[in-house]
Amino acid sequence: MNNRRDFLKMTGAGAAGLGLAATLPFDLFAEAPAKKLFFDISLAQFSLAGSFFSQKLTNIEFPALAKNTYGVSNVEYVSTFWNGKGGDKAYIKELKDRTGDLGVRNVLIMVDGEGELGHPDAATRKQAAENHYKWVDAAKELGCHGIRVNLDGPGTDEEVADACVDGYGTLLEYGQQAGINIIVENHFGPSTDPKWLVDVIKQVNNPYAGLLPDFGNFTRRERVEEMTIEAFKNAKVIKEYDKYEGVKLMMPYAKGVSAKTYIFDANGDDTATDFLKVFTMVKESGFKGFVGIEAEGAFVKMMGMEGNYPAEEEGIKLTKALLEKVGEKLS
Repeated sequence: MNNRRDFLKMTGAGAAGLGLAATLPFDLFAEAPAKKLFFDISLAQFSLAGSFFSQKLTNIEFPALAKNTYGVSNVEYVSTFWNGKGGDKAYIKELKDRTGDLGVRNVLIMVDGEGELGHPDAATRKQAAENHYKWVDAAKELGCHGIRVNLDGPGTDEEVADACVDGYGTLLEYGQQAGINIIVENHFGPSTDPKWLVDVIKQVNNPYAGLLPDFGNFTRRERVEEMTIEAFKNAKVIKEYDKYEGVKLMMPYAKGVSAKTYIFDANGDDTATDFLKVFTMVKESGFKGFVGIEAEGAFVKMMGMEGNYPAEEEGIKLTKALLEKVGEKLS
């Protein structure tokens, strides 16, 4: 399996909560919100990670599935599921034509596995930046507002930050020329520290730089060179950052939000995150962009974690319903 480091960031989910797989009337979720929300809902492709890794679904099928099954007309891709076609112009045109015909908006491409922008070797991080160029080009062609990248590398947090200012800065120059945002998620390594992330953003000082606050990625673990399931499970937890303080710090620089969910209670609320509390912060920041549904319960369950995690379809619909419920209260 070609692992994405993010998909192992399963912390904070817990094993408590009630699975609503067989109890909730999902037909109700298809109804439009009573009033327009202050944000737009998009569907992150990783919500269907199990289906893509098992090849039950292909990347080209994703936009139609998002709209026809889940009623979401804004999509966020994951580079891993493109099967090496990031630089394939014919493939990108086909995807663009399909989304155009469907009336689906391409929002973001989450890019993984293209090298470390915070590597201490200048040539290595320059190559990592250049490896991302094809994704900037693809995002521009598809009409996305940006790509999501990772900031990490070997060394102390200060050393990685200095290297990222250079490597990320090089990529930002390319993104700026294309009119494409290059945004960073709190993901792993030093990027799980919101203060570290904000400091890097301030240092690069580029209008096309930004952040993607993810509700589930505030756990710092020791660095492992080869990210495997067992290595991650055995990696020592170094620090837990407060997600609410983290989101509040990140929101002034946010160009997207990742609404990660795991387990839901009987009221349809996520058991790991107080959505009303966190979205109050999102609104107070003045954010009006895309909030991506990232329902990871099914993937976490597939990886052998214990808990009442909903299946892919159920998790997506429950997350959408929760976003609409909270959004209506605050809009």
